[in-house]
Amino acid sequence: MTSELGLLDTNGILRQPWVEPERTSAGLGWDRQYLSVQRESPYRESFEAAGTHLVILHLDGPVTVRRGQGRLSHSRQVPAGGLFIHPAGRDLTVELGGDLSTVHLYLHDDLVRDAAGADRPVELAEELGTSDRLLEQLVLSMDETLRRWEPAARTYLDELGSMVAAQLVRRHRSRVGSVDDRPPGGLGDSQFATVRAVMEERLAEPVSLAELASAARLSVSQFSRQFKARTGLAPHRFLLGLRVDQACRLLRTGTAPIADIAIRSGFSHQEHLTRVMRAHLDTTPGAVRRRS
Repeated sequence: MTSELGLLDTNGILRQPWVEPERTSAGLGWDRQYLSVQRESPYRESFEAAGTHLVILHLDGPVTVRRGQGRLSHSRQVPAGGLFIHPAGRDLTVELGGDLSTVHLYLHDDLVRDAAGADRPVELAEELGTSDRLLEQLVLSMDETLRRWEPAARTYLDELGSMVAAQLVRRHRSRVGSVDDRPPGGLGDSQFATVRAVMEERLAEPVSLAELASAARLSVSQFSRQFKARTGLAPHRFLLGLRVDQACRLLRTGTAPIADIAIRSGFSHQEHLTRVMRAHLDTTPGAVRRRS
C-alpha cells in the first residue's frame, strides 16, 4: 500500500510563512494526490524539484505571476480560473505579484504514468496562466470532495485523480524534443498555444481571423482549416467559448455589474451575453451569479 502523499512530497511552497492554509488533505490517506487550499501573499522564491506534478488553480485575480530566472523568465497576468502547471523533477523559481487564493494539487507520477500507459516518467509542459475548463472543474470537484470528506468518497476521489491525470496527459504533456508535434491536418502544439494566448489576452476586444492566422504563421485559409481539425470548432466558435468561460468566472467570483462583465468578456452588451449563454449553457448570467 502506497503511503499518504503529504507536504514532504511537495516542492516547499506550502511550507512558507506567506501561505495561510484553509484546508488540506493531510491525514485523510490520499496516497497519490495531495490537495491544499490557501491564501498566498506576494513573494519571490526558488524551490527544489519535487517528485510530484503540481497544478495550481487561481481562485481569484487577475494577478501577475513570473516564473523562471533571468532572460529565461516570463510573466503573465493570470485571471481567476487560470492554471499554473509545473512538472515533477524540475526546480521552480516563481514570483507572485499580489495576494491570491489558490488550490494546489500535487499528483504522484505513478498516477500520470497510468493515464499515459507509460512505463517511465511522463514529462508535462511548464504552463503559466493557461485555461482548461475541464481541468479547472476537476480540481474544484476535488476541493468539494475535500470539504465534505468521508471515507466512502475514496473511490470517487480516485476517479477524479485519474481524470485529472488523463487531462494533463492529453492537453498538457510536453512536446519538447518531438520531431513533429502536429496532429494530422491540424495545428501543432506550439502554434495552438500561441493562438490561444492571443485569444485569451484579447477577450475584451475584436480580434480578426487574419491576426490569429498570422500568430500561427499560416494563411487564413490554412489556419481556419487546421484550427478546426485540431479543435473541432471554427476559430470564432472557440473564441466565443473562451469569452463565455471568462464571463462565468467573473460572475462567480466578483460583484461587478453584469453589463460590465459582458463588456470585459468581449460581448457587445448584457443582452448579447444573455443570448449567448442561453444558447450555449441553457442558463443566464443572473442564474450563474445566484448559484455562486
